[in-house]
Amino acid sequence: MRAVLQRVREARVTVDGRVIGAIGAGLVVLVGAGAGDTEADAEWMARKIAELRIFEDDAGKMNRSATDVGAGILLVSQFTLYADSRRGRRPSFTGALAPALAAPLIDRVADLLRARGLSVASGAFGADMDVELVNRGPVTIVLDGGSDQRAPE
Repeated sequence: MRAVLQRVREARVTVDGRVIGAIGAGLVVLVGAGAGDTEADAEWMARKIAELRIFEDDAGKMNRSATDVGAGILLVSQFTLYADSRRGRRPSFTGALAPALAAPLIDRVADLLRARGLSVASGAFGADMDVELVNRGPVTIVLDGGSDQRAPE
């Protein structure tokens, strides 16, 4: 799985002009599932999102996690994270997991984050969405957590 995390002051996602998910301070997480990803990858991703220390402590150092600060999470499915643009001018998305298999993995990440006590809002899988956010910092982190990519913990 791959994710792009952006620390935000606020964010929302709309579909057809209607807000379907919104958070205050927290993280916007664009997440995609790739060929070969499994439930273990979803578990790793949820743990990493919840525990990654990218929020400031009282000394102004990035030393607190989403769990530590009770951050809101806006989780948005994003198959384009698997774009392969090495050849030609049109990206290939063959590395993305088929929607029928990807949707349950993305839902699993959301469920695991909720199980950790985090408030999670979501986009709509496969929908044409508008995502608005105010990036705080700015802080943007890329996570590549496919079992073939991640380092042992």
